[in-house]
Amino acid sequence: MMRLLIVGTVPVVDLPLACGEVHREGQMLKIGETTLAGGQGTGAMLGAALAVTEYLKLDPPWAVVAGDIGGGAGSRAVYEYLIENIAALAPEILALHYCLPDMMLMGSLCRQVVGLAARPMLLADAGAMYAAKAAGLAGDFDVFTPDLSELAFLADKAATHPAYISRHLFTTEAARIPELAIAAYRDRNAARLLLVKGATDYIFRDGDLMARVAAPDVPALEAIGGTGDTITGLTAGFIAAGLEPHQAALFAARTNRTAGELAAVTPASRVPELIAGFPEVFRAHLCAWSGICTWPHNLSEGD
Repeated sequence: MMRLLIVGTVPVVDLPLACGEVHREGQMLKIGETTLAGGQGTGAMLGAALAVTEYLKLDPPWAVVAGDIGGGAGSRAVYEYLIENIAALAPEILALHYCLPDMMLMGSLCRQVVGLAARPMLLADAGAMYAAKAAGLAGDFDVFTPDLSELAFLADKAATHPAYISRHLFTTEAARIPELAIAAYRDRNAARLLLVKGATDYIFRDGDLMARVAAPDVPALEAIGGTGDTITGLTAGFIAAGLEPHQAALFAARTNRTAGELAAVTPASRVPELIAGFPEVFRAHLCAWSGICTWPHNLSEGD
């Protein structure tokens, strides 16, 4: 049984579906014979999760990816492959990322997942999160990782895509994040845990605010495409390492910010520079943050 399976598409024309363990090759990622850039989107998520498993000497994540530049064929291939093979893949954690939001295929996948003898923990971000919410399946998920505009989409019970949320939600300010989270939970449009990514990161569980993370304050991170994807990948990696989801989300937010400060990022920085700093952040802080200094460790076994 694999521990962590990350699923998504990448903006590469005619990239065929690939499934396998993820390995690092310089700044590139390898999935079998397929090579991917690790700088944005699903690639950034994979690179961040792999940084966690490499540092903690855990089995690497697996991935199912395909190319899709908006036509939808790659997204459909990924959904259909999962629907057919999820029982054989048997992940303990299934993290869904960039796919075109297809409510019918998401519904078929969720029915397969919840029917498994050993149901995996379910995470979603980006297009997969949109599809889950629009299909009325958010409550089946354990973790969503929205940004502010995506949280506004979750809070708008009538919207089926972030492009169609109410204007007053689309233009909302960060101060309304708790209000929006409450609305999303009230209408069952939120996963059990929400990690809301932004200038300040918010972590909610079952409607309750668990934590805010505002330090270190690195404004340049907001301007670098892919830094939200690395937080999602870190969260998935830490869950695979045995942390409870709210702890994984907290350490992911802290890691991303601390690595940005360490690298002295600017708006011109690239995500691989951030990911390269994760091991140093882990060495300096992970033991103190978690209270766990020997890995692998499963918190469900008790401390």
